[in-house]
Amino acid sequence: MRSSIAIIVGLLLFWCEACAPSKEIQRHSQVDVDSYDTLHLDINTDTLRALGENYLVKGPFGNWEMYLSGEPAYAGAAMGCLSRDLYNRQETIFIDKLLEDVPSIRKRKWIMGFVRWYNRDLDRHIPDSYLSELGALSNYLSGDYDYLGTPYQRTLWMHAAHDIGHVLQDLAVVGCSSFAAWDSGTADGKLLIGRNLDFYMNDAFAQQKMVYFVKPSEGIPYMSVSWPGMVGVLSGMNLEGLSVTLNAGKSSIPFSAKTPISLVARSILQHASNIDEAVRIARQHKVFVSESLMIGSAKDGKAVLIEISPKHIDVVEAWGDRLICTNHFQGQAFSKDRRNEKHIKRSHSLYRYRRLEELLNTRGRLLPVDAIQILRDRSGHGGMSIGLGNDKSLNHLLAHHGIVFLPEDRRVYVSNGPGQMGPFVCYDLREVFRAEREGYRSFGIDSLALPADDFILSDAYSGFKEFRILTDRYLDKLAAKDVDDITDVEVGRYVGLNPDLWLGHDIAGRIFYLKQNYTEAQTFFRQALDREIPTQPAKRSVQNHLKRATTKWNKRR
Repeated sequence: MRSSIAIIVGLLLFWCEACAPSKEIQRHSQVDVDSYDTLHLDINTDTLRALGENYLVKGPFGNWEMYLSGEPAYAGAAMGCLSRDLYNRQETIFIDKLLEDVPSIRKRKWIMGFVRWYNRDLDRHIPDSYLSELGALSNYLSGDYDYLGTPYQRTLWMHAAHDIGHVLQDLAVVGCSSFAAWDSGTADGKLLIGRNLDFYMNDAFAQQKMVYFVKPSEGIPYMSVSWPGMVGVLSGMNLEGLSVTLNAGKSSIPFSAKTPISLVARSILQHASNIDEAVRIARQHKVFVSESLMIGSAKDGKAVLIEISPKHIDVVEAWGDRLICTNHFQGQAFSKDRRNEKHIKRSHSLYRYRRLEELLNTRGRLLPVDAIQILRDRSGHGGMSIGLGNDKSLNHLLAHHGIVFLPEDRRVYVSNGPGQMGPFVCYDLREVFRAEREGYRSFGIDSLALPADDFILSDAYSGFKEFRILTDRYLDKLAAKDVDDITDVEVGRYVGLNPDLWLGHDIAGRIFYLKQNYTEAQTFFRQALDREIPTQPAKRSVQNHLKRATTKWNKRR
């Protein structure tokens, strides 16, 4: 996982360089923007910022909530003005991570050239209104990273972070899971949708969760959940009761960038009121990633999947009264796609799909609290313990957020940190977007909030957090082949912090291998293989390490 992320963030590092300043981009980065570059806040406190009718407020459990309206350029400027410090901090967190993971100047130069070529036509595939909004927003970035690209280029870069991660070798840094149920699948027969967004950069990146409530000058008011400075949509629902969530997939990749998938999702939320309209909008865009869009519709009383790739698009209907989506395609259009078939065999997507089936079968008719418990599930098949943080679990403790939609009631539950384990706050979109609002306040409904997971107060969770810190430290030492100062006692304690997870045993085996203690190395590699390893490549790596340790041990006999 670390090597995959390093490659991905490396390409991202020079995305801004790649967005060559075409006349189109230059034009849209300036249209109607200069009029709004001197906006000043009417209220500015630690928990509330206001600019006319638009405002940003911090909720009682830590999430920020932004209430935004206006034509595109003004909305972009208002978003930047209200969240300037949060947006700049988010960029700093992001770029610091990129610089940390790709220190090689030579590699950066190679990446710069590739991405510049790849994104040569990016601006042609983004609607003019979104370019204006992004241009106005970009005026609120600092000049600290201008050596990487203009603020406008960097803003485009961050909106395509999800997509560019697919491009270089089509690697997945996410393992999102989602499900929908209706009719006999829910307690009241109404549509219910749950999802985990597992996009992960680091802990700091996920701390500034932002819940947007947007009333655009054209189209349908909607809400979405992401981070500061995000115009696109990853999880959201509009006032017509149409919801959209994104799950990464595998398929072919084109020879140039197209429309970022988060902006496709934004277009659907802003302009579609039912499934047919959502499908029609999806068909209008050319994308450069493969994605499953779960579309829930109050008007249709059900959910479908729009499976989209650079070459194909398919609509997958449910067989009964529920629909499950992880990270592989299920429709006929991709039934013979070799990338998809390979991904099903090698990844943890099918495992999570079947775990969702198990949980939905045992839960019966769902309430929101049941959906949230499913999103928080840390176990493997049959409730087996597979270790904390295992990618095969629905909750591998790295989620950016969890969310539950009730489209027919126009209500949505949004998690607070950490991940999907903090309290879930309920919002009623009809109340949020009513004609008249009084004052600047959070629209979270206190009486409907659902409590945090008790697990976050446990010794096991404290131990897991220490385990992650030690994992990063030991991986760095293994890369440098500098493990002599790690004592056997320390290794034993490290594995004991998360004994059911394969990774700790694998790392312990690699440490003992470098110490030339091949007996202990073999023991730990075998223990890793006895546990649930999330992917075929990871399992083969452990098997190869065991083979080398055994060979070394035999030579000493």
